[in-house]
Amino acid sequence: MAGYLSEADFVMVEEGFSTRDLLEELTLGASQATTGDVAAFFVADLGAVVRRHFCFLKCLPRVRPFYTVKCNSSPGVLKVLAELGLGFSCANKAEMELVQRIGIPAGKIIYANPCKQIAQIKYAAKHGVRLLSFDNELELAKVVKSHPSAKMVLHIAAEDSPSRLSFKFGASLKSCRHLLENAKRSHMEVVGVSFHVGTGCPDLQAYAQSIADARLVFEMGTELGHRMHILDLGGGFPGLEGAKVRFEEICSVINSALDLYFPEGCGVDILAELGRYYVTSAFTLAVSIIAKKEVLLDQPGREEESGSTPKTIVYHLGEGVYGIFNSVWFDNTCPTPILQKFFKTHSDVSFSL
Repeated sequence: MAGYLSEADFVMVEEGFSTRDLLEELTLGASQATTGDVAAFFVADLGAVVRRHFCFLKCLPRVRPFYTVKCNSSPGVLKVLAELGLGFSCANKAEMELVQRIGIPAGKIIYANPCKQIAQIKYAAKHGVRLLSFDNELELAKVVKSHPSAKMVLHIAAEDSPSRLSFKFGASLKSCRHLLENAKRSHMEVVGVSFHVGTGCPDLQAYAQSIADARLVFEMGTELGHRMHILDLGGGFPGLEGAKVRFEEICSVINSALDLYFPEGCGVDILAELGRYYVTSAFTLAVSIIAKKEVLLDQPGREEESGSTPKTIVYHLGEGVYGIFNSVWFDNTCPTPILQKFFKTHSDVSFSL
């Protein structure tokens, strides 16, 4: 153990005691409380995080995982992943502060935001975070001025990916040589290439094509005198079983492409930035039903057939899409509710999702 975890960070349960058992105990206690509001809460199975890690090591043995802190910054998660030896991908000062506060060395942090504030670049420089990404001239210029000792990773567009990230971030292949030349003139060292095919990308070949494109950029950089030795595969890996494309299928394509373009022994350190892959299946949300009402079921023709208007029940939860359920908007998810306990009044009912 590296010393990141303490007994206060988790609760040990008896063998055979499941997350659902714990949720039933906690929701029962909340429903019997006589004072205060019953707030929604998460239960995390940190063992599931560990199991996901060993699955990753088995499927992508040549790849070093970095955890994307913005996905879920719960201290217990960060400490477990730190114990497992992961690096951390940070998007801002707050995230760098957070992981360094628990003892993560600067050498295991990548400041991967393609749009960085100057003050936060200076913070990275002051605290020893040297690995930064960029995808345009203006971003490079900010780092040249505020963090001249940084090691830069050129983020390229995953041009074959249907993800909107490909349109927002990433340098086109046509612009890479110019950016690499600009970095050389500015005495900035570019040490590698990164890409991101986007979360839930259904096209497996987008991974293979992006790795092939990265090989071309490596050759450009090496030709210009940059010491290219980092390939960052980005993220977007599925966090749940039943995804359109299985994690194992993605890994098979990646491994084949790595063997072709970055064979073992080529001296390249291969990274990936994973968020939901590690934590989605580990977290269960408990939320209260605060109201319900009967509404007409809008199905034309049913009234004539049955002679009465069909109705259904609409339940209102204590959380919504502007809070915990924001993934409904941003990721087009559809959470599946599970009834935990059924009591006499609807106000005592809790769901887990």
